[in-house]
Amino acid sequence: MKAGSARRLSIHQMQNRFVMILVLGILAVAVGGCGTRQLSAPPSDPDPMDRDVYTFGVTDKIQIVVWRNPDLSVLVPVRPDGKISVPLLDDIHAEGLTPTELKEILTRELAEFIISPNVTVIVSEMNSRFISVIGAVNAEGRYPLSRNLRVLEALAMANGFGTFADKDNVRIVRRQPDGSETEYRFDYDAYIKGKAPGTNIVLGPGDTIIVPD
Repeated sequence: MKAGSARRLSIHQMQNRFVMILVLGILAVAVGGCGTRQLSAPPSDPDPMDRDVYTFGVTDKIQIVVWRNPDLSVLVPVRPDGKISVPLLDDIHAEGLTPTELKEILTRELAEFIISPNVTVIVSEMNSRFISVIGAVNAEGRYPLSRNLRVLEALAMANGFGTFADKDNVRIVRRQPDGSETEYRFDYDAYIKGKAPGTNIVLGPGDTIIVPD
């Protein structure tokens, strides 16, 4: 009986050792991955006079109004293939176009069916522009970016920090046009005390805020 107990104990110890090795391996990979992305100095606030022209993205909703033609006036989403469905015209590419550009295309195409079409294009829902907040917050999720939004405001939208949040090591990950990623740090306590000015940055479309615990 004692020999059997000893064998079971030995097997149990081996299992624990295997699990510990596995956990340490996972942690090593995670730490190594984090170390490949260097922290960058906080970017300057965008010039309020230098506003980007809005272009449609996938999941946006577009309201198209054709004057005196209610059957052609529709509210349509931008599909994953970047196109929208419009009466008489079927599929029209919309992703990457400005409202003015899309209006010009619809006006030109509809002119084959009706005389002097008067088309209005309205951005109904800007679903393609969002930021994500993950980690030790009370409401992880994806939030719309319909205006200039700063880190503190985004954290408030996520219902604030969780109980064990590491408030001095919040990270903002931003994907660059070339596919690389830039990472910024936000120290909540230091910022509140006035010791980290400029770190409550304006967020950009696709930014991810990571709050470790």
